[in-house]
Amino acid sequence: MKNILLIMLCLICTTSFSQEMQFRPLFNGTDLTGWIDVNTSPETWRVEDSVLICTGNPIGVMRSDRQYENFIMEIEWKHMEAGGNSGVFIWSEGTQFSDDEPLTKAMEVQMLELEWATIHDRTDAYVHGELFPTMGMTAVPDNPRGNRSKSLEKRCLGKGQWNKYVIVAVDGTVKLAINGKFVNGISKSERKKGYICLEAEGSEIHFRNIRIMELPGGILTPENAAPVVD
Repeated sequence: MKNILLIMLCLICTTSFSQEMQFRPLFNGTDLTGWIDVNTSPETWRVEDSVLICTGNPIGVMRSDRQYENFIMEIEWKHMEAGGNSGVFIWSEGTQFSDDEPLTKAMEVQMLELEWATIHDRTDAYVHGELFPTMGMTAVPDNPRGNRSKSLEKRCLGKGQWNKYVIVAVDGTVKLAINGKFVNGISKSERKKGYICLEAEGSEIHFRNIRIMELPGGILTPENAAPVVD
């Protein structure tokens, strides 16, 4: 799969392919067009100076207005508080998992502020950029920490500083680049198509320059795709 991803990325760089597949904004920098609140509040998300601001409360998600299968996504983010926690969910069901669980069944790309592990007295292996399936979804981690895949390098900057993720999601495999270098991956995801969600998880986080390039679809069974939300 790694070789397939490299070949696909090389093809995208050719003239003929780049004319057909181009990045487009997922966030327009003005308002929340294209996003649907799942279970947060009107006060949770706002736009200021082309930045999407999330207060972090209540805990929950907002989702894209449609599903995505294979894609490259770029997103910049910064936490505003020490120990902040958030993330982006891909191939999500786009719904709250249960009455007791405000998050969603998906593949999570975690965004942790550098002081999270110290504040919560957790192992230093628990770092930003982990990839893991949530709510019982299955996948195989490249760099296992339980069912999670941990980043091989700590590349994020702390609170108040912008970080950039590049997420390559193809046929159940996810590769993550943090601030200019690929450092993590996970494969054989149970789901290969679904919604993209941004997470509110108790602390203020800012997002900007969110854009996506859709890639050709693959072989997809009904079980591989998340249910469509009415």
